[in-house]
Amino acid sequence: MLAPLLPAHPRQGHRWNDHRTVINGVMFRSRAGCTWRDLPAQYGNWKTVYNRHRRWSLDGTWERILDRLRAGADEAEGEDWAVSADSTVARAHQHAAGARHVPAADVPAGGAGE
Repeated sequence: MLAPLLPAHPRQGHRWNDHRTVINGVMFRSRAGCTWRDLPAQYGNWKTVYNRHRRWSLDGTWERILDRLRAGADEAEGEDWAVSADSTVARAHQHAAGARHVPAADVPAGGAGE
């Protein structure tokens, strides 16, 4: 499905890594939030994955892929489909880690049970 949207392999230089391997590397990095240099070796050289991701960002390849995926979702789900992503991260302040604190002035010292 994506093969027609991806740039052709150039006939010059050394053999390219497979597009699938590079796409998996880009997706892994997006999910894991790691730096490019920390990309696992199974996705190939990190610099190769980075360079292809950057090249495809500049030439509009990622936009064409997203447009094709949206069109497929429109066909499958109809007009009422919606995209929803939740990446909520709730971080507490370091002082909210269960340390003792002074009770609020309007709460009796004995608690609510008195």
